[in-house]
Amino acid sequence: MWAFRAAVEAHDLDAVEALLAEDVVFTSPVVFKPYHGKVITAAILRAVARVFEDFRYERVIGEADGDDHALLFTARVGDREISGCDFLHIDESGRIDELTVMVRPLSGAQALQAAMSARFELIAREVRDTQEVRDT
Repeated sequence: MWAFRAAVEAHDLDAVEALLAEDVVFTSPVVFKPYHGKVITAAILRAVARVFEDFRYERVIGEADGDDHALLFTARVGDREISGCDFLHIDESGRIDELTVMVRPLSGAQALQAAMSARFELIAREVRDTQEVRDT
């Protein structure tokens, strides 16, 4: 969990991706159905890093050596302030196998949804390109 936090705060998205399990399940705050897999999760996190401004973790909940952690954050999307939480579950190999994000208020979630929707084609292209490289 500390490695994830440090990587996010350093904007080191390659390090964030390296911490994800291949079968990670990502639950978005603005999409009903979870995403499955490291490739799509990493692509979404890269897009979120471009959407969030003034992102900072405010608090961590969970035992340092535990499997479950909550990282409370604040950020801005356009003119909307957001409070949120990253819920992480760490598997037996030390990788993140579950990542659930929640945000509030509703106006902030709506701004996040609109900003991410505008980037969805880029996310889909990144996923296709990454899968093509892995398949060769």
